[in-house]
Amino acid sequence: MNIEDLEWQSRTLGGISPRLATMLVERGEVELLVQAASERGEWFCAQAAARELSRVGEVERALDVLKPFIEAGWNRARWERAEVLVEAGRVQEALDAVRPDEEGLASEWVCHDFAELLAKAGRLDEAITVLAPHLDREWILSTLVELTQNQGRDEQVLELIAPRAQRARSVRGEERWGFRPSNAQDLQAQVLERAGRVDEAVQMLGADIADGRFVVQNTLIAYAELLRRHGRVEELRVLGTGERAGETLAYYARALEDDGQAGEAEAVLRRSITASEYPDRFRWPLIELLGRQGRIEEAVEVGRPTFDYHDACLFEGIIHLLHEAGRLDDALALLDERSAEFVEEHSSWFSSNRIWLLGEAGRHEEALAYAGTLPPDLYGLTVSKAWILDEMGRLEEALALLRADIELRPSDVAELLIRHGRAAEAIAGMPSLSEQHAASRRHDAAMQADRGPNDPPF
Repeated sequence: MNIEDLEWQSRTLGGISPRLATMLVERGEVELLVQAASERGEWFCAQAAARELSRVGEVERALDVLKPFIEAGWNRARWERAEVLVEAGRVQEALDAVRPDEEGLASEWVCHDFAELLAKAGRLDEAITVLAPHLDREWILSTLVELTQNQGRDEQVLELIAPRAQRARSVRGEERWGFRPSNAQDLQAQVLERAGRVDEAVQMLGADIADGRFVVQNTLIAYAELLRRHGRVEELRVLGTGERAGETLAYYARALEDDGQAGEAEAVLRRSITASEYPDRFRWPLIELLGRQGRIEEAVEVGRPTFDYHDACLFEGIIHLLHEAGRLDDALALLDERSAEFVEEHSSWFSSNRIWLLGEAGRHEEALAYAGTLPPDLYGLTVSKAWILDEMGRLEEALALLRADIELRPSDVAELLIRHGRAAEAIAGMPSLSEQHAASRRHDAAMQADRGPNDPPF
């Protein structure tokens, strides 16, 4: 077991990925996960196996799976072991095993993980104490709010948030750039709301928005969402038709629809599309509204003016709307209306979507024939063709196609095999972690050589 290989696996989701490990759990292949962890040093298999074994009460086996990784110095395994111990009720043993030292307490990442473990162990006061020095980081402040949900600590949390929210209200000009925590006002309103103090949350955040006393646009969106959740249509009308209509009108329209005024919601959106200097921001809310009413043709026409845009293009959204409505032939017709220039500029996206829609429509032979007209090195083509072959019941051809493409990850073959009940074969056919890591290094070196010594590594 090699730490560098494990770090590469964790960073790139290489080897047997979390997705594959989850598939194996779902199919009852826990013993195969245990074997892969033991014989191949696959971390995601060890993690998934330990969690599943813990879930069914096989605590000692779960700990045994993790032990070699801990002995190798893989820190994530120590934290996973602590999770298993907490689930087993061995709380003190778990906490003692990962309790941060002075250096650890200075790390927001370590404190985050330890606080989550403390909360799971029912030691919420200690969790809050651990998080407190790091609450000027947005994600740590969010963690505090999440961990205290329905725990009777709202007043304590509000006391911790209040000075940070007040600082956010007071920043001006260039001070806004990089201000932390920029989400303090949003979270203050969220905690007030969950504490049943909705009027106070609305009044406080509304005053901040009206006076421009906030740092980031997310605060504005949080206010609009708060109003919509509580049916505050009039406040949303003021917000959604004022100077911030571009960001909030959609929330006003949805609140009207929720209030049984779908016709007025539609009218508001159509007026904004007609009158606005930047109308396209209002098209998608109208498309969604029309889609919910089953008025698909009208939804398509609303999006059509954007189909050839480089930015704010709604074409992909319309394709998926038609797919969800079962209108596959209409989606294909829209694709085939695109110009040669559009197809050339979006070649991979266009071809993969066309093959996908043909496959969804059951037109498999047509999909394969179309795929045969495309450049063989087109990105994503191999996977699309393999999917079609699999849909046609031609599994071995699909597997051969995937195996022949050296640019694909081994996990593509493994996933297909697992879906067909051939999990052991899937794992046996995977190169080892060290082999995959070495191949990744060679690939990166080749890419860097192609770029040249003076080009940036991205």
